[in-house]
Amino acid sequence: MAIALTLWLDFFNFVAAGAARVLFTLFALDLGASATQVGVLGGLLFVFPLLLSWPIGSLADRMGSRGLLTFAAVIGTVSLVLPYFFRTLPALYVAAALNGLALAFFHVTLQNNIGTLSKPENRARNFSNFSLIGAVTSFVGPLVAGISIDHLGHAAACLVAAVPSVIAILLPLIWGGVFPPGKPPAPRTDAAPRALLDRNVWRMLMFSALIQLGYDLYQFYIPVYAHSIGLSASAIGAVLATLAVAAFIVRLFLPNLVKRVRGETLLGWVFLFGMIGYALVPFSGNALVLGIISFVFGLGMGIGIPLTVILMYAQSAEGRSGQTLGLRLTANNLVRVGGPAIFGAIGTALGIAAVFWIVAAIMGAGGALTRSSSVKSHPVKKPPAA
Repeated sequence: MAIALTLWLDFFNFVAAGAARVLFTLFALDLGASATQVGVLGGLLFVFPLLLSWPIGSLADRMGSRGLLTFAAVIGTVSLVLPYFFRTLPALYVAAALNGLALAFFHVTLQNNIGTLSKPENRARNFSNFSLIGAVTSFVGPLVAGISIDHLGHAAACLVAAVPSVIAILLPLIWGGVFPPGKPPAPRTDAAPRALLDRNVWRMLMFSALIQLGYDLYQFYIPVYAHSIGLSASAIGAVLATLAVAAFIVRLFLPNLVKRVRGETLLGWVFLFGMIGYALVPFSGNALVLGIISFVFGLGMGIGIPLTVILMYAQSAEGRSGQTLGLRLTANNLVRVGGPAIFGAIGTALGIAAVFWIVAAIMGAGGALTRSSSVKSHPVKKPPAA
């Protein structure tokens, strides 16, 4: 029951979050925002996740998840309702920051729930199911946003996107008692500092951050590029949905891949597909071609994020899984905050095509670095909490 509730919360929250990302971007463009301003908007989505993911991980370890998830759902709802009443670019900035605050609590707490509620023999499968839900929401969210915008307008579409967030408020209030309570802080040992000094941990943080950068910038700048070649909001939503379909398909095989293939080999394929997808986008001129490219991109990059979650959880000390996953999200959100703003400025100065080619080069560099990595995909024995 607790795992099922976690997966339902994953679904409703990230449908709303996926819709919000497309909504805020296209709403800003409709208001006349430049690529730089859109980049700032994208960065604001991840300011709070950057600042708070690690502390939230500690809270999740100590307090349990029910209250944190309810708070996150309330904030997420407010962030989506706000642009309906205040239809300005500054209001979108505030909405993006609030949506990011909700995302910070949801991301860390839900991932930690999956890890702590799972046994070692089914942990990879549960994380895979969690990531499959994420792929479904990446399909549903943009599609809902695009169709709602075309039929109702940008402001009313925000209310449609808020409905899943309202459901996410009700679920933990009604059934949240099935979640385990928090645990007292684990006794301090040198296990956590040792883990932070481990080269493998830092490599994993780097790979995780690069994959997050590649996946997020693709979703963020595909609407900008598609808008520049005249595609409708519905077509843009459909293109992003093909990415989600591909991610869903490949994540079905993630548990077996993790068992059979070395971690660095899987990461190398992730970066290769990311490089190919980014390099091809500027050569596409219609929704069909862009959808095919997005599908190929998703077949590789689709396993990147859940793979790094599994590998990082395996590195965590007993009783500190929330902190470890929070550390991973802190690294990811560092690039999420700076990436959209930096590449927005590049897009303004050099054109949107330059953004895709530069990120393709970064993905290629990430793939080259995996060759010197010793990351393993099999479970890593956790140091005792003592």
